[in-house]
Amino acid sequence: MKRIVLAVLILCGAVNLHAQQQPIPNKVSTNTSGNPIFPGWYADPDAAIFGDTYWVYPTYSAKYNKQVFLDAFSSKDLVHWNKHHAVLDTASIKWAHKAIWAPAIVQKDKKYYLFFGANDMHQGEEGGIGVAVANNPAGPYIDHIGKALIDTVVNGAQPIDQFVFKDKDGKYYILYGGWGHANIARLKDDFKGLAKLPDGNIFKEITPEGFVEGIYMILKDNKYYLMWSEGGWTGPDYSVAYAIADSPFGPFKRIGKILQQDMAVARGAGHHSLLHNAKTDTWYIVYHRRPLTEIDGNHRVVCIDRLYFDKNGLIKPVKITTEGVAAQRVK
Repeated sequence: MKRIVLAVLILCGAVNLHAQQQPIPNKVSTNTSGNPIFPGWYADPDAAIFGDTYWVYPTYSAKYNKQVFLDAFSSKDLVHWNKHHAVLDTASIKWAHKAIWAPAIVQKDKKYYLFFGANDMHQGEEGGIGVAVANNPAGPYIDHIGKALIDTVVNGAQPIDQFVFKDKDGKYYILYGGWGHANIARLKDDFKGLAKLPDGNIFKEITPEGFVEGIYMILKDNKYYLMWSEGGWTGPDYSVAYAIADSPFGPFKRIGKILQQDMAVARGAGHHSLLHNAKTDTWYIVYHRRPLTEIDGNHRVVCIDRLYFDKNGLIKPVKITTEGVAAQRVK
């Protein structure tokens, strides 16, 4: 009888065995993270801090028809990581069939919202940017609105590679784009739709010079830092550049690269996110790159290195390493 009840609970989504923690074996060094920070082919990592724990949500790097789930990874110290398998999969997102890309995680009102791109959507096709919700960071995540949040091509921007940004006034914005175009839109408070921007439109194009994909934004010292990936995702020119503006709507004038390959370490470093330990004012960049030994486009790994600002608030170019970063707890 107990087995029957358990089976029913699993089918109904009340039990998510796949998302249970899977400790990753200790690294050679327990003092530094090493790079990559966890094994497996992963890309497009979005990193966050919830409570006393660091979290990373990457794309599973495989052929499109194999990208039907998202794993998550958690750590108390940036060195020892636990894997949470399939925190989201297409079984709970009926309109998504493949190419689940570039998750973006947000905590709001004691809920966790995981935004994602699905189906490599082109105009007229089913897919786009969706959002799933859960009661804890490890899921299970279920479809929040039963359809895509953004399911059309606007201003030439493919609806992929989304990032959700909370402004200083408490409003949430979604930034996204591929095919060399980037948009910003305001999210409704319930994350089930889009609200009008101050200019009366739903979408505003904010494409900076060199933009390809992988948009990201932070607010620091009352300045808006926009970051993005440029170059080809399988090529040696894949990298991250940035701009600074006084508004989340720009204009954003490209300043320069902050992340790129080092042929002594790895190739194609790009599509990043940031972590900020407010207690120590330490910044980290979490990104993917391709090992020098790999030629398959999907053979990408998630890495972490320090990120620094100079006295003028400009971002210093990141030195990519094999050592990674030193152990550091959130609190």
